[in-house]
Amino acid sequence: MDPFQQQQQALTAYLRDPESCPAPQGIEPRRLAVYRDLFYKNIEGFISGGFPVCRSIFPDDQWHAMVRDFMKVHHCQSPYFLQIAEEFLHYLSSARDHPDDPPFLPALAHYEWVELALDTDTATLPAKLSVSTPLVDTCLRKSSLAWSLSYPYPVHRISKAYQPLHPPGDMTYLVVYRDRSDAVRFMEINAVTARLLALLEGGASPRECLASLATELATEEGRLVDFAESLLQQLLEADILCLAEPSFVGE
Repeated sequence: MDPFQQQQQALTAYLRDPESCPAPQGIEPRRLAVYRDLFYKNIEGFISGGFPVCRSIFPDDQWHAMVRDFMKVHHCQSPYFLQIAEEFLHYLSSARDHPDDPPFLPALAHYEWVELALDTDTATLPAKLSVSTPLVDTCLRKSSLAWSLSYPYPVHRISKAYQPLHPPGDMTYLVVYRDRSDAVRFMEINAVTARLLALLEGGASPRECLASLATELATEEGRLVDFAESLLQQLLEADILCLAEPSFVGE
């Protein structure tokens, strides 16, 4: 390894963990301090911006200690700043194990990351068309900008004032989605709606979904038609569902 490579390795080690790693030789201390502080502020700023609720529930010293630990122990797989939030999520789920962390932290962080991922997704929704047939007999699909999620904690309600220490017992089902105005929104749903969305995402038609749900709920399909029609209409109007394009229908 030549001297330049050695200096670069020493610099990156120092930037990741300035408390334990010595400063590289040959760089003016004042300039090194400016670069060190700027590097940290950029990383911390991206994480704070991507996880605002997570940031709000931590005292300053604990938050900065966690960001420092992330920089120290997590080896990012991407060099892009826009993917730092996803790298931080991987750190929380695989490397972070601190007794003072709230038990809902991984779930809350995932929920906030989904909002960020949808906000920066380059996909667009297809044109909105009128429908003349009952929706249960219409080819529909779940929008690629709608994520159906389930968590053991009510992550959409967690705040500085509400931090549950234990799961409430029932799973929380949410759809996080981006609508045609490019606003990221969420809708709290129940287990049946979550199952409907999963079936649609798997390629089933609304009528096939209805038949599956009737079997799983041990009821007659006809008793679910009105409920399904109303629910499909609500999901279509919210841009959670879209009319299936011809290429999609044939798949």
